[in-house]
Amino acid sequence: MATILGIDYQTWWFLLIGAVFTGYIILDGFDLGAGALHLFFNKEESRRIALNAIGPVWDGNEVWIVIGGGALFAGFPAVYATLLSSFYIPFMLFLMAIIFRAISIEFRSKEPMLWWRKMWDISYSISSALIALLLGVVLGNVTQGINMGPDHVFRGSFTEFLNPYALLTGITTLALLMMHGSIYLVMKTENRLYAKLTVMVRNTTIFFVIMILLTSFYTLLYLPH
Repeated sequence: MATILGIDYQTWWFLLIGAVFTGYIILDGFDLGAGALHLFFNKEESRRIALNAIGPVWDGNEVWIVIGGGALFAGFPAVYATLLSSFYIPFMLFLMAIIFRAISIEFRSKEPMLWWRKMWDISYSISSALIALLLGVVLGNVTQGINMGPDHVFRGSFTEFLNPYALLTGITTLALLMMHGSIYLVMKTENRLYAKLTVMVRNTTIFFVIMILLTSFYTLLYLPH
């Protein structure tokens, strides 16, 4: 088997795909977390500042998920086909959330009416939280195993995706990105909003620590493999 630096091609692809998806979580995670926290800002000025903080980078960061999908298709086409067919509904919800999130960011400032901006604020926050939650749900299902037949066709139903472990992993991922987003916003704000965000950093950190401990205990007890 051909190797590069003593490592076979499959391992190189595995490392590359892992690095790309890790880069996506790191670089897009903070603006997803900032979006999930958006409705916790009561004042219009605070919401505008939070949006301006991610404005220059949010759309570029999403390129990482496209690169990751392309790398998965190139390196492991069978895995790519199996995952997308198995998680068809979650991935469609994921794409819809990405679309609505982008629309919300772009359309929010087009009209000055309060109801208009509030509508897009809600859409932006819900879609950001849904993306983070779905990423965790998919991760949880992959970790515990997918109900596959011998022909690599998914044999379960959509409700099987929403099992306790997957939901726990999804909430943990959401907590992680909310913590990530609050830390990022702290570095981009000042005065009263900075003070409020320092409290958010503390609260989201506590939330994440609780969730990661619960997920770890559940994994050790029920998923020993």
